[in-house]
Amino acid sequence: MRRFTWFNAISLTFGFAFLYIPMVILVIYSFNASKLVTVWAGFSTKWYGELLSNQAFIDAAWVTLKVAVISSTVATILGTMAAFVLVRSGRFFGRTLFSGMIYAPLVMPEVITGLSLLLLFIAIGLDRGVFTIVLAHATFSMCFVSVVVSSRMASFDRSLEEAAYDLGCTGFDAFKSVTLPIIAPAVISGWLLAFTLSLDDLVIASFTAGPSATTLPIKIFSSVRLGVSPEINALSTIIIALVTMGVVAASLASKRAIVRQHREEQLADK
Repeated sequence: MRRFTWFNAISLTFGFAFLYIPMVILVIYSFNASKLVTVWAGFSTKWYGELLSNQAFIDAAWVTLKVAVISSTVATILGTMAAFVLVRSGRFFGRTLFSGMIYAPLVMPEVITGLSLLLLFIAIGLDRGVFTIVLAHATFSMCFVSVVVSSRMASFDRSLEEAAYDLGCTGFDAFKSVTLPIIAPAVISGWLLAFTLSLDDLVIASFTAGPSATTLPIKIFSSVRLGVSPEINALSTIIIALVTMGVVAASLASKRAIVRQHREEQLADK
């Protein structure tokens, strides 16, 4: 076993400092009383109040959440279906083309994806708004879901499904009662990944969004171009807090699941 050296400690320290010190500074200056984000003028929470009364940011946040939930759900359904076809259908005519089209968004630059979708929407006369953003996000996040689910299905024990068939289950009943519960962690992981990608997207949304639908990343980017305001710091702090709580909750749930599984194994051994 390799020993933990001073070089490793210094490298980790500088690495974490580079990542998290800017976030700490941002959080601190979100409580700055001054309008100048680089000049400390005392502790104040007024910018959080200003943020909550800023209807433009609130509307953008609701649009972002709506788009993320709908697009990630659509992407999860389509991505799971695509993974099922790729893993279970074996060799079929057009498999190479099909898999290439599924995985192409993984390596395609977002600018190209956004521009091609914009041209498509213009060609078919579809007005840009929430619907077009949902279509765009579902298109590029579906491949991520497919990768996650297909990796789980590749190691799936098909004898469990065969046992369900022997007990009289139909194909749909076997999928609903056996396959889906087993691959559920991968499906949930794919949904969370698609949800995160949708929340974070700026490039594709900027091509497919219209005047009636502005996502939060677009709103933040347009506001920052005019200068960083304390409201942006407050908004970023809220996002950091939400992400931190989500990570902590997921970590606690994972630890509880491991402890529960360990106890069940001990009871089974007895």
